[in-house]
Amino acid sequence: MTQRIDIMDTLLRSKQSVFTFKEVNLLGGGVVSPALLRRRVSYYVQKGQLYPLRRGIYAKDKKYDKFELANRIYTPSYISFETVLSRAGVIFQSYGQIFIASYLTRELKIDDQIYSYRKIKDDILMRTQPPTGIEHKGTYSIATPERAFLDVVYLSKDYHFDNLSALNWEKVFEILPIFGNVEMEKRVKAYYEQFKNS
Repeated sequence: MTQRIDIMDTLLRSKQSVFTFKEVNLLGGGVVSPALLRRRVSYYVQKGQLYPLRRGIYAKDKKYDKFELANRIYTPSYISFETVLSRAGVIFQSYGQIFIASYLTRELKIDDQIYSYRKIKDDILMRTQPPTGIEHKGTYSIATPERAFLDVVYLSKDYHFDNLSALNWEKVFEILPIFGNVEMEKRVKAYYEQFKNS
């Protein structure tokens, strides 16, 4: 019984609001068998101490961070595309769903929130050598506006951006080489010319 309380104490003290089953095990010291831990997690859920989001993923309560969940469902991943661009004022349309760059394309609905995953090539997604244009915000990863812009250009041949002046173009051109795509480079330069002429 003491260990059960210890695991919950550790979860509650953690900065994370969302946990995978594996993380629950690690936070609990990894000292119990997976079968026993599953029973304990089930007990926490029944008692309302853990909120189940999806198989193998739990939150402390219903006020969990949705960006954090987006990163936990499929890893590696980071928040990007229209989610970042609308927040930065590069596009004016607001979207209800959260857009995420990942190793697969998938759309999920959890607690009335839609999570839209878009596939980015592994060598681009997994790149760690700067500049990557991806910021780590403690419990989740998110693209800078410049990286989100490039992610959209990478996947879309003809996209309308409302406000290209919201981008730091020096950073755009610093990050661009990681995509290794000549056609994309031409499109980015065309957007840059459009920005300069506006």
